[in-house]
Amino acid sequence: MNSTQHVRVVSMDGPEQRFSSVDADSQRFDPHFAAPLRGAILRTREWLLSEQQPGGYWQGELEGDSILQSEYILLLAYLGREKTELAQQAARYLIKTQLPDGGWAMYPGGEPDVSGSVKAYFALKLTGHDPNAEYMQRARQAILSRGGADRVNSFTRFYLALLGQIPYDCCPVVPPEVMLLPRWLPVNIYRISAWSRTILVPLSIISSYQPVHRVDTSRGIRELFVKAPREWPPLTAPGQDDGGRLVSWQRFFRMIDRGWKFAERFRLLPLRRRAIARAEAWMLERFENSDGLGAIFPPIVWSIVALEALGYPADSKEVQYCHRHLDDLIIQDEDTLHLQPCQSPVWDTAITLRSLAASGIDRTHQAVTKATDWLLAREVRRAGDWSATVQAAPSGWCFEHNNDFYPDLDDTAMVLMALADHWEDAGPAPDTLPPELQLVRQHTTVDLRTAHRDLVRGDKIAAASRRAIDWVLAMQNRDGGWGAFDRNNNRQFLCRVPFADHNAMIDPSTPDLTGRVLEALGAWGYRTGQPVVDRAVRYLRRAQEADGSWFGRWGVNHIYGTWQVLEGLAAVGLPADDAAVRAGADWLVAYQQPSGGWGESPDSYADPSKRGQGPITASQTAWALLGLMAAGLTNHSAVTRGVRWLLETQQDDGTWDEPQFTGTGFPQVFYLRYHMYPIYFPLVAMSRWAIALGDLVEQADAARLRLARCTLPKEAPT
Repeated sequence: MNSTQHVRVVSMDGPEQRFSSVDADSQRFDPHFAAPLRGAILRTREWLLSEQQPGGYWQGELEGDSILQSEYILLLAYLGREKTELAQQAARYLIKTQLPDGGWAMYPGGEPDVSGSVKAYFALKLTGHDPNAEYMQRARQAILSRGGADRVNSFTRFYLALLGQIPYDCCPVVPPEVMLLPRWLPVNIYRISAWSRTILVPLSIISSYQPVHRVDTSRGIRELFVKAPREWPPLTAPGQDDGGRLVSWQRFFRMIDRGWKFAERFRLLPLRRRAIARAEAWMLERFENSDGLGAIFPPIVWSIVALEALGYPADSKEVQYCHRHLDDLIIQDEDTLHLQPCQSPVWDTAITLRSLAASGIDRTHQAVTKATDWLLAREVRRAGDWSATVQAAPSGWCFEHNNDFYPDLDDTAMVLMALADHWEDAGPAPDTLPPELQLVRQHTTVDLRTAHRDLVRGDKIAAASRRAIDWVLAMQNRDGGWGAFDRNNNRQFLCRVPFADHNAMIDPSTPDLTGRVLEALGAWGYRTGQPVVDRAVRYLRRAQEADGSWFGRWGVNHIYGTWQVLEGLAAVGLPADDAAVRAGADWLVAYQQPSGGWGESPDSYADPSKRGQGPITASQTAWALLGLMAAGLTNHSAVTRGVRWLLETQQDDGTWDEPQFTGTGFPQVFYLRYHMYPIYFPLVAMSRWAIALGDLVEQADAARLRLARCTLPKEAPT
């Protein structure tokens, strides 16, 4: 970064003043809100402070669906451990989450999912549950009424092959030879998404060795088959069917699959041994300083099976490493257990810090300094998989505690904003707020030693932020947007390969992530007129839906995407009367529910007519409020009603009840419930609204942008 140019606080007209539909009289503060708003902010803030871990971070539970428990049991069965108490506890949790009709869904309120239901039924049989039990009969009927096990996805087929239920030639081939393809080819291991990469490399070893642990026929699931496995329908990713066309990528890759299986059958693969060795080395290298391969559940499980297939003994350090990190994902209750898909400490810590800053916590507060130091220590300083296509100095943050090969743009952007918030306390002083809304700031007595530590911390923040911004700029895609882990990872034809039915084969630009990166760059002084920003804004204009909303890849769904884009556009100085901003804000207002809140179900990923519709949640209500305030509608009645809904539904401890899944893993395939979403996001929304009240437009701008004094490049690299 250029060391001579410094960011200064920019003079901006208040967006509320530019939005012509706002009545000036409506800016007057309603005194009836004062006491409950102040109390709600303080309760949530105190709850968050009480939840900080001794190491300085926050980490809420990350909840997935039944497949985590089912696949854990299937792994244990492969290892001959299905009778252990751990397996029995996971099975009891499966029964607890079964739907009334007998199946298992991807999210609360969703329809039964065939793949998840087949795995759950199989897991229960393996752990000794009587197939004649009423709940097992219901499960069987639910599965058969939806086409039976014949309709399961590719990853489920591998589990069935692993336990001897179907032959491996009913699974798509995952050739390890892909590890030998040079990077300049349009198809190579680095052209698929990072999360798919970490799954497919160990799976390629399994696909080659085809290990099987046969279970007793009485514990098999032949009763779920409608047809013989070799007559099962071909695999297709959601929305990727070629419609039976004679010439298509889907048909091409199916021909390749058949050809490769023929070559395997007759041992016509002279590079197989070399390819397996390359896959093994690649996998083992990525164990280093990671909470398991990719630090996520699926590749950890497949790594255990791959190592076993390669001949690693159960007590080897490599196998024990995988089991240790798999155990770290287990959450045990009194008599059940369930698993997280991964852990989210960096994400939760960064957003919590942002919410505390918005609520008025001073940057010298002990909780803030500990968390800031924890984040600084987690900056990734080694080149990961992204460096296969990008030349840049390593930086960034990952989602988990340790995942050095996979820092991501989402976490990096969020950390950058958290560091900007606490680099300089730019919010209004307590005495500038209306007396009714003054929040109790917690100051620390500053002596010379503390002042020195703050100076050192400030230097570290500035240096880390400079490195991270350079990395973010280098990761911008050609279309102007950003993906999650890689640059220009957008080869759409790869979504037609037979094992791409998890709907996440590539990692292209997405509006929500691009909006968040713009918000982070705006927090550090970037504005429209700079090419890096203008390219991103053009991408977002192209990505806007006809109804004014934006798609949300990493959160459900258009409420999430529209909120984040509006925040990003505001942060880089796009005016509130811009047509795209107005259309996005209008969409949010249109989908507010009569009670004042917002909600959207994951159903909207499969059915666009359900956008913006679903059970009201605190997290989605907060997102909508933040989007509207970013669009200049702080004083709009929709915002007032949304804040009122948050106040009326807050629980005594400062939290909100939210059983819904509002996080997205893979659209139409896997969803998430972040247990801290309905806590820190409402705190940000309420706090920003409180600051904005009482003719405090200028202060609200300063509090929202949190502009930092730091060195920045004059221009982004082209």
